[in-house]
Amino acid sequence: VVGLKMSFAPGEFVAILGRNGCGKSTTLRMIAGLRPPLAGAVALEGQPLSRLSRRHIAQRMGLLAQDLEDGFGSTVMESLLIGRHPHLSLLEREGPEDRRLALSALGNVGLPGFAQRSLETLSGGEQRRCAMAALLTQDPQVFLLDEPSNHLDPQQQLAVLGLFKEQANRGRTVLAILHDPTLAARFADSALLLYGDGSWQAGPASRVLNAPALSQLYQTP
Repeated sequence: VVGLKMSFAPGEFVAILGRNGCGKSTTLRMIAGLRPPLAGAVALEGQPLSRLSRRHIAQRMGLLAQDLEDGFGSTVMESLLIGRHPHLSLLEREGPEDRRLALSALGNVGLPGFAQRSLETLSGGEQRRCAMAALLTQDPQVFLLDEPSNHLDPQQQLAVLGLFKEQANRGRTVLAILHDPTLAARFADSALLLYGDGSWQAGPASRVLNAPALSQLYQTP
């Protein structure tokens, strides 16, 4: 992406759209500080990421990766509590408040009673929602979501996007890679379109998500 310069505000839900291979995931990982930008810098709360510790970044910014990760036979609760590690000291163990956050997150993604289930016994959609619950348990100020609707049926797609829209309404920042322009138009305040040749377009979703722009973006009417 050439010359990308954007700022993301508290309370904003931003949809990132583009064809496969256009750089959406790369851009999101760059924002997360997991890939260095070829030029320029990424700043969090006015401070360049390069000057911040990973612990400091993880306390404020959380990433939902595109692919499911192997749970190594852990329980759902164990996987969720990993999200609390940035907030704990080196030798500190999770306490009642950490577990309360994890149980609340499970309820929010529609999986109450799953705490002691093994991740290996869950369907792909259930594992995806557990990953979102872990992100909610982390409790960051910025949510970076790489295709959050992966592995989910239509009802759950609406439910989880509504959940993160609610997080934005509470003052968090949400950046989500989406493949469905209809979902983007329904939930996003702003949109970033990546065309794959280095060019991009950004602005309010109501202005950017129009037929000519989307036809050019996806190379189909």
